[in-house]
Amino acid sequence: MTVSMSGTGHATSFVELRRIVAGFQGPFLWRSLIQIATSFGGFFASCAAMYLLLDLSYWLSLLLAPLAAGFLVRIFIIQHDCGHQSFFRSRTANDVCGIACSLLTLTPYLSWRRQHAGHHGIWNDLDRRQSGADIYSSCLTVSEYQALSSRDRRWYRVTRHPLVANLLLPPLIFILLYRLPFDMPPAWRAERRMVHATTLGVAAILITLGLTVGWGAMVAVQLPVMALAAIIGVWLFAVQHRGETVVWARNAEWSHGTAALHSSTWLDLPRVLQWFTGNIGFHHVHHLNPRVPNYRLEACHARIADVSAVPPMSFRAAMRSLRYNLWDEDQGRMVTCREAEPGRGATMAA
Repeated sequence: MTVSMSGTGHATSFVELRRIVAGFQGPFLWRSLIQIATSFGGFFASCAAMYLLLDLSYWLSLLLAPLAAGFLVRIFIIQHDCGHQSFFRSRTANDVCGIACSLLTLTPYLSWRRQHAGHHGIWNDLDRRQSGADIYSSCLTVSEYQALSSRDRRWYRVTRHPLVANLLLPPLIFILLYRLPFDMPPAWRAERRMVHATTLGVAAILITLGLTVGWGAMVAVQLPVMALAAIIGVWLFAVQHRGETVVWARNAEWSHGTAALHSSTWLDLPRVLQWFTGNIGFHHVHHLNPRVPNYRLEACHARIADVSAVPPMSFRAAMRSLRYNLWDEDQGRMVTCREAEPGRGATMAA
C-alpha cells in the first residue's frame, strides 16, 4: 500500500513512512524536565494567583481560570505521553510521572492508559467500535441510526449535541465518573485499585487545600479550573477523529497506516494554543507512532508533510466538526444527524 507524494510524481510505502517517523520517537530528558517544570509550575502559579485575587474580586480571580486550565491540559498531555512510555526512557519514570499528573487531572493513570491503548488498536474501525458508553471516539452508521426508534434517535442526538457532549458532560466525566471503575472488567485488578487510589489522593489534596485556604475558596478556584480543563480536553479528543474528511472503514479494509492518515486529524491551532495542548493537534503523527513525545510531533510532521498530505483542520472547522456524528457507508463520508433523518436524505445540507 502506498501514500502519494505530493508534487513529486512517485510514492512511498507506509513502511518507509513509519521508518521516518520512528526516527523521532526517542525522548530528550532535558525537554521532558523543562515541560514538567513549565506545566506544573505554571499551573501552581496561576492557581496561587487566583487564590490571592479572591480578596480583591472573585471575577478578577476567575479571569485566570482559563490560564490555569490550559496548564492543566498540558499536564494531561504529559500523563498521556507517560501512558505511551514516550516521555522518559525509563518505564518507572513514566509511571511515577503519570501517576503524579493523575492527581491533578483526576484521571486514574493505569485504567486510562489501558483503555487508551485499546483506542489505538481500533480507532475508526466500524467492525471493532467500542460500546455506546464512549460517545467521543465512536459513532453509528446512517443505516444503524435510521433503524433506531424515534425515541432512541432523539436520545442519540441529545447526548451528542455539542452543548451536552462538549460542555455539560466533560466536567461530570472527570469529577464524578472517573471516581468509579464502572466500565472495567473484574480482571483489571490493578487498574481498579488505581481508580480508588487516585480518588483517595485527590481527596487528600482537596482536604489539605480546604483546610489551608478555606473550603469556599478551594471550590471557587478549583471547580472552574477543572471544569474548563475537562471541556477543553474532551473537545480535543472529540475532534481528533471527526469531521467531514475523516474516514471510517470496515475491518477488512482497515489498516494502521491508512487510519492514521485518513482517520486522524491535523488540528492546525494558533501557536499559543498549540503550546498549551502539547502539539496533540498533530494527531495523525501520534497515531503513526505513539512513542513520539509530544514536543517532537511538530518536527516529525514537518519531515513527513509532503509524504502524508494530510489536510489541516482549522479551529473553525474543528468547531463545525462536532456536528458530524454518523458515518454514511453509501457516500463514504461523515454526516450530521439532521442529514440522516429518515425521509430527509443523507445528501441534504445540515
